Amino acid sequence: MGTYIIRRLVQAVIVFILVSIIIFLAIRFLPGDPIELFMAQQNFQTQSPEMKAELQHKFGLDKPQPVQYFDWITGVFRGDLGSSIYYHEPVSNLIGETLPVSLNLAIPSFLLATFFGVLLGMLAGIRRGKILDSIVTFIANFGIAMPGFWLGILLTYFLSLQLHWFPVQGYVSPAENLGDNIKHLVLPVFVVATWGVAFFARQTRSTMLEVLCQDYIRTAFSKGLKERAVVIKHALKNAFIPIVTVMGMVLIMMIAGQVVIENVFSLPGIGRLMVGSIFSRDYLVVQSCVLLISAIVILVNLIIEISYGWLDPRIRRN
Repeated sequence: MGTYIIRRLVQAVIVFILVSIIIFLAIRFLPGDPIELFMAQQNFQTQSPEMKAELQHKFGLDKPQPVQYFDWITGVFRGDLGSSIYYHEPVSNLIGETLPVSLNLAIPSFLLATFFGVLLGMLAGIRRGKILDSIVTFIANFGIAMPGFWLGILLTYFLSLQLHWFPVQGYVSPAENLGDNIKHLVLPVFVVATWGVAFFARQTRSTMLEVLCQDYIRTAFSKGLKERAVVIKHALKNAFIPIVTVMGMVLIMMIAGQVVIENVFSLPGIGRLMVGSIFSRDYLVVQSCVLLISAIVILVNLIIEISYGWLDPRIRRN
């Protein structure tokens, strides 16, 4: 098991370095000069070449790209993400302000999606062909087919603008007012969790149907064991390995989907910060935000792979 974990850790580090290189190069392929955009946004009276050269030197954009990458990635490992061109403050401060908002949205969404998705999928698999199975299948198909941003707009229009049940947009920290925080997050959490519930339900149902057809399940029933004992002690345990893999996929998709949902509901999270920085070509902010999201994805995949190897010893040999 130790060799398996070390091998996966080395692979994770290699992937992290490759992702950082791709991020660094990709943002620079976008049209537009960040210094020219910065000068235009600040409404400078004079936009001379000397001033542009001075700003390029200030933000380190006059150096060769390999030197810029080395300075940035070494700063990342030191905990120094540089300074934002547009916001005039350290990138680490911006991420520190916006990351808690994104986590406040992601964690409840993932927990709700996992609980209700697995529960509905398990019940649908046990009651195959019954009305409960049809209802769960409809919910799963609806959740996967409905675009998150469109569902968010519909809920905002009917529940916020028409019925005034929830705030239209904005965010309140749970440290300031927990009740207002819940009111502001009900709709975005529902939207983000909808796809996860649908995905979990479909995967769990499919896995449960496959497991319930195995010989050892029929043997357990023939011995007179109750359905509840067979499902919980035998079927669910063996069906959980594919579900663990799906948990990683759902969490990754939720993190990616939050970029859109944060903009729909005007939540000051890291996704909204990243989108605004892309339009202003704020290189260091975009690079750091995408690298942070990539690091979370790599960490999630690493945990899933280690859990997968722990659940199924055969995988450790691969």
